[in-house]
Amino acid sequence: MSVRYAKLEDEAFWFYFDRHISKAEFLNKVRDKRAYILLEDGKPIGLLRYNLFWDNTPFCTLLMITPEHQAKGNGKKLMEYWEHDMKSQGYGMLLVSTQADETAQHFYRKLGYKDCGGFVIDIPEYAQPMELFFIKSIR
Repeated sequence: MSVRYAKLEDEAFWFYFDRHISKAEFLNKVRDKRAYILLEDGKPIGLLRYNLFWDNTPFCTLLMITPEHQAKGNGKKLMEYWEHDMKSQGYGMLLVSTQADETAQHFYRKLGYKDCGGFVIDIPEYAQPMELFFIKSIR
């Protein structure tokens, strides 16, 4: 198992699982090293992307593990890699979020993230379940 920054050649794998960002934004993530690929035997099995909330706090905006590799500790490995990378870059606090109807909230709590709020989007064309936010100190 290994983790590396996403590369341009990861595009097909990336967009198979992440349909939420544009190609231009994927290119930005690769350029800025704000995306990771989890590999098993050299093959991609997961991804993580983040941005900077308030331009100073790392915020994981997507964590995805292929279905056949879920519930085997792979998401935890990828999160721990990201946390270590963020700490090595001098950050002291991290944010993550998930929808209230998703089980990921329990995963994040097990990793030490604490509930810190949420919001509801009720504009019809963008409506979704409540988004829950979690925070963690990495100092």
